[in-house]
Amino acid sequence: MQTPDKSTPDIPISDTSPLEEPHPNGISSFKEGIFDSLPIVIGYAPISFAFGLSAVKLGFTPLEAIFFSCVIYAGASQFVITALLSAGMSLWVSALTVMAMDIRHILYGPALRYRIKQPLAEKKTVIWAFGLTDEVFAAATTKLIKNQRSWSENWMIAIALCSWLSWVLGTVAGTVLGNGYLDSYPAIEAAMTFMLPALFLSFLLASVKKQNSYCVTASLLGTLVGVIFFSIPIAILAGIMGGCLAALLQAKNAQLNKSTSYD
Repeated sequence: MQTPDKSTPDIPISDTSPLEEPHPNGISSFKEGIFDSLPIVIGYAPISFAFGLSAVKLGFTPLEAIFFSCVIYAGASQFVITALLSAGMSLWVSALTVMAMDIRHILYGPALRYRIKQPLAEKKTVIWAFGLTDEVFAAATTKLIKNQRSWSENWMIAIALCSWLSWVLGTVAGTVLGNGYLDSYPAIEAAMTFMLPALFLSFLLASVKKQNSYCVTASLLGTLVGVIFFSIPIAILAGIMGGCLAALLQAKNAQLNKSTSYD
């Protein structure tokens, strides 16, 4: 009968996945968050400047424009709500339109909470949750995918706070320079006014791929029907609903095709 060799100790096999290994530099700090926010800050500055400029040109006071950026803090929605209000649209219709545009933000919190393994502090969570824009959400998701243990609420607060400050300060600069300072430079003013449409046009062109063609087509058709037969708020809602329905139908068809292929 063969006895085990006691000279060699048993080595426990670790079941720790690479995702759970400690980060070599420890938990990300507030200072690292400031540095990591720089790409977002650089991207926000010209867009927020263009919003401040546009809001003043539409008849809003600098304080009103800055208030929009401080409280609403939602890029395209701020352009839309100022355009609707200046065109005489009611506050309720404008507010509902903006809410429909930003309904996707409801999903950001649960999506992040699913990945965050650390306990969250309520006061800190409130701060960074307010600043959970598309870009901040993307930065947080990337950090969590790379290494969950390196993510921290201090890092997240720095990302959200710096991004928000850049948006507000850009709006302040736009409102100040929009009060006649750029009248001598019409080319610069025209370029800044066109910046947001150009940005979303680039997003649209990037989304025109085979797998997204149904969603883009349905969204454009809904928007076109709304503009022709109804109004701009209805057109925005119709475009959003058309794209969402097309995405749901496309996902359902893909699921059915997948189950059929397995059979």
